[in-house]
Amino acid sequence: MESVTFHVPGQPVPQPRHKISTRGGFGRAYIPARHPIHAYREAIALAAKLAAKERREGGGVRLEISFAFQRPPSHWTKAGLAKGAPTIPPKCDWDNLGKAVSDAITDSKSLWYDDDQVVEAIVRKRYCRRGEPPGTTVTVQGVPP
Repeated sequence: MESVTFHVPGQPVPQPRHKISTRGGFGRAYIPARHPIHAYREAIALAAKLAAKERREGGGVRLEISFAFQRPPSHWTKAGLAKGAPTIPPKCDWDNLGKAVSDAITDSKSLWYDDDQVVEAIVRKRYCRRGEPPGTTVTVQGVPP
């Protein structure tokens, strides 16, 4: 498998924890329908489908994901980045960000059958530079047996 890279514009969304409710004495886990994770995962899945030239039959893959978050306006001054502005993006765990992406690629049925094929992963999160739009860049590469 050749290396496949794609970019999805927009603020990255981490995979949330499921909410639990009971109905008829049975528990059920769900993510609210209005949560932004649904649109984000659809965008990742569509981009993966468009980027895939061929479906990966099996074997291990290397996954690299880079998340760029929009800085709040309060981080900027007229002269540039405010003194003391945070250097680490918002409170969202790297593994929840990665899970949203890997599950969306699995749902797309385009680059692998299941995310258990990922044998190596690099996940980066950072703030956008001034004028840079937020987004997610994903690279998937097959690993030789």
